[in-house]
Amino acid sequence: MDRYLTSWYSPSLNKEMPIAMYGHYGFALLMVPTAAADYLEYERFQLMDYLKPFIESGKVKVFSIDSINNESWMNNHVDPFQKSIRHQQWNDYVYNEVIPFIKTHTSGDTPIITCGASFGALHSMNLFLKRPDLINGVIAMSGVYDLTEYTKGHYDDNVYFNSPMHYMPNLTDHQVLEQIRRSGHIHILTGSGAHEDPASAGRFAKVLYDKGIWYELDNWGPDWNHDWPTWRAMLPHYIATRF
Repeated sequence: MDRYLTSWYSPSLNKEMPIAMYGHYGFALLMVPTAAADYLEYERFQLMDYLKPFIESGKVKVFSIDSINNESWMNNHVDPFQKSIRHQQWNDYVYNEVIPFIKTHTSGDTPIITCGASFGALHSMNLFLKRPDLINGVIAMSGVYDLTEYTKGHYDDNVYFNSPMHYMPNLTDHQVLEQIRRSGHIHILTGSGAHEDPASAGRFAKVLYDKGIWYELDNWGPDWNHDWPTWRAMLPHYIATRF
């Protein structure tokens, strides 16, 4: 399959940011890594190998980016407010730099779906819900959707507005809600095995339900743990059956 690595100096983050691109055609899948990982994490853990049939057939074109969690929520050496500012700068990087990059490497009307596992699931969900005018849906695997799970007690406006469990119940902007409702691709996937938190997925699904937003909540059960074998099974299944 086609594989292309590049980077640019991000004005949003004031640092060089790499991106990996896999494939030649298809809807755009924007992959956000887990926890402290980088843009090649999904490749290292063989997820790209499992997606290879869909990439080579032109069903999906994958874009994988860095997180900066080590500079924000997982950085124990800076003030918590600086963590929240850094996270907002990362959002700006995605919306103002990554999304235009994707559009220049796909056709103009190609759908963009965010996707991630664990902490990447929260980021993927948040990126979509905040800008459904730019992003068309989300596949969130094994996530929690309350950012305070990661902020060690810190709470400010940047935490609130990046924590779907907090801002979604209060979202009243009709235009934004209608854009979210039109997506048709909000997939909340979880197991109930070791280190999974299906209750968190269920609580967030209830928030969407109360807003009249269609979603798919899929609990794969106790045999599926918070680990790569689960995500290597989940994502190909959803690419095959939902897109």
